[in-house]
Amino acid sequence: MTTKEQQEFEKKVLDQFMSGKSLFGADGAFAPMLKNVIEKALQAEMDSHLDSDERAKGNKRNGKGKKKLKSGFGSFDIETPEDRQSSFEPELVKKRQTILADNLSDKIIGLYGLGMSYRDISNHIKEMYDTDISHTVLSQITDQIIPDIKALQSRPLEPLYCIVWLDAMHYKVKVDGKITHKALYNILGITKEGRKEVLGMYISESEGANFWLQVLTDLHNRGLQDILIACTDNLRGFTEAILSVYPKAQVQLCIVHQIRNSLKYIASKDQKEFMKDLKKVYRAITKDVAEDELLNLEEKWGSKYPVVIESWQRNWEQLSQYFQYTQPIRKIIYTTNAVEGFHRQIRKVTKTKGAFTSDMSLLKLVYLVTKNIEKKWTAPLHNWSLTIQQFYIKFGDRIPLEINANSSGASPRGIETSDRV
Repeated sequence: MTTKEQQEFEKKVLDQFMSGKSLFGADGAFAPMLKNVIEKALQAEMDSHLDSDERAKGNKRNGKGKKKLKSGFGSFDIETPEDRQSSFEPELVKKRQTILADNLSDKIIGLYGLGMSYRDISNHIKEMYDTDISHTVLSQITDQIIPDIKALQSRPLEPLYCIVWLDAMHYKVKVDGKITHKALYNILGITKEGRKEVLGMYISESEGANFWLQVLTDLHNRGLQDILIACTDNLRGFTEAILSVYPKAQVQLCIVHQIRNSLKYIASKDQKEFMKDLKKVYRAITKDVAEDELLNLEEKWGSKYPVVIESWQRNWEQLSQYFQYTQPIRKIIYTTNAVEGFHRQIRKVTKTKGAFTSDMSLLKLVYLVTKNIEKKWTAPLHNWSLTIQQFYIKFGDRIPLEINANSSGASPRGIETSDRV
């Protein structure tokens, strides 16, 4: 390179750098250098491939092909060496590969997980990297996580989860060109170490006890043998479905769901006074006090709202399980807030979607959002060492706490030594 060419090159680099343009894109100052390095590396791979054995088979070079590569540095064209028998499999730039670096694929998947549409992602990549990527290629890139989704849906589970919340979300999905309503079932569990886990994600036409039975059976087949407390909404037949698979489980119906369902049948002029009386029931100190207040509720409102009172009485056994525990545990199990909070975080991302193109497109986005949420689940639930002790006392041998042989204090796994009784 002459002095003049060197000066022109340096000026081009500086101008592009100051203007924010890609130095490696189609017109980038460094593009010829990157192109040259990649092509030389591919030639070296071909030289290695055409060893004495290959040449003995009659294989040799057979010209060059062309390929446009997209990368985090921009897009550029390269020449690829070819062999007569088409047995050359390059490692640097594989056959049919158009995305040079995995980091660009990771960026695209990350943007998709934030709820960005393919159009928005394509525009963002074009602006940032001067690279055009079609919707088809974007879909192929996000499809890379499908094996991870299937692995999550089939992964082995622990034999015991202390608390399990089961709830469904509802979405619109295109099926054969028509919009269909689908239920996305999510199961959130707490291990005996007090850590949250998403146990599974399932899609069905609608939410119902029959499909929940299939979900529970799948959890059992994947290794989940026992649930101490199952927290659910008030879906008819749900309790029976749970107990048919996990007969020892305590089923706690969500108090908040019960209240919401009750208020649907209470006249607006009575709701404030009714709620004042109802709070005395579900906020009672003990179950006995709660049952006395439930009788008072029936005496005052039973004739006017018999359906509401009958619903509380019919479901009372499953609504009142939380009275067996101290306040911190009651707060965890008397509602499905844990899984609903999880759902709220998912909806923040999915709310911009009118309808998903397929079940898998829905699962892809929910899976990516879930992975982002799980990054925050780094510690056990607050005061879990005290909670697990209460569970251990109540449920005994159903909680196989392991003895840590490496600890001189030999404290059971899941119970900190400083908190032991």
